[in-house]
Amino acid sequence: MDGSVQLNHGGTEMGQGLDTKVAQVVAEEFQLDLSRVRITATSTAKVPNTSATAASSGADLNGMAAQAACRAIKDRLVDFVVERYGAPREQVVFLPNRVRIGNRETPFAELIEAAYMARVSLSATGFYKTPDIHWDRKAGRGRPFYYFAYGAAASEVAVDTLTGEYHVERVDILHDVGASLNPALDRGQIEGGFIQGMGWLTTEELWWDDKGRLRTHAPSTYKIPLASDRPRVFNVDLLEGRPNAKETIYRSKAVGEPPLMLAISVLHALSDAVASVANHRVCPRLDAPATPERVLMALERLAGRA
Repeated sequence: MDGSVQLNHGGTEMGQGLDTKVAQVVAEEFQLDLSRVRITATSTAKVPNTSATAASSGADLNGMAAQAACRAIKDRLVDFVVERYGAPREQVVFLPNRVRIGNRETPFAELIEAAYMARVSLSATGFYKTPDIHWDRKAGRGRPFYYFAYGAAASEVAVDTLTGEYHVERVDILHDVGASLNPALDRGQIEGGFIQGMGWLTTEELWWDDKGRLRTHAPSTYKIPLASDRPRVFNVDLLEGRPNAKETIYRSKAVGEPPLMLAISVLHALSDAVASVANHRVCPRLDAPATPERVLMALERLAGRA
């Protein structure tokens, strides 16, 4: 009755900012301050047939479902206002923390209290499925993705040709996020995804012993990137003025996993640096992960051929 909103969605918040984005959608639909939206823990007791929070689809799926639920409630509120005040539907406008009804304005909380007392349903469930996707696994044909995200990255590395040790000196990224729901969160996802990809291609080496047992099985043996491994200069920009051509939530784009692939630029920068030993006349054949040991072996191989 105080005009606050309780939100429960089917996604899993794991630090990627999903709760914040879905709450922003709800706040935008009702034109409320974000602080008025309270998120409860995801539970299959509330949303039984959720999709996995995977493939960077969390904001796409849950944002659209939340929007559908909000609009169902808004339609009921408009019906109530039309009946109560006799105002035409087109004259009922949701404004920041208030509702304009013809020539008068009513605080949102007061409208909700009146609707509550008039026994208007103030809860709704929204559901969304991504349209136009299908895949024939047997035939290997179909449309597995609703849209594509694009990005470009340039990486600069410094390699010690005596030891194979290297540093990522600078990275410049331009990434396509459509019309971003939250630029700060998206920037963080791009930075984190890139560093994760950098680890995948440079340090995260899998090693099995002669009995087939994986020996790099824990943080003590498996080297993930540290904060000290990040590029010394790290510039990330979001592509501006390019909303998603597909009808996603506010024309945004997924941004969790796509930036991981931009780290391929680090592997190629290392490969190019190694190739310089032979004046770029010999392919270095630097395998991933490009550990310092592999870089050193590639340097020695090319130096011998040069």
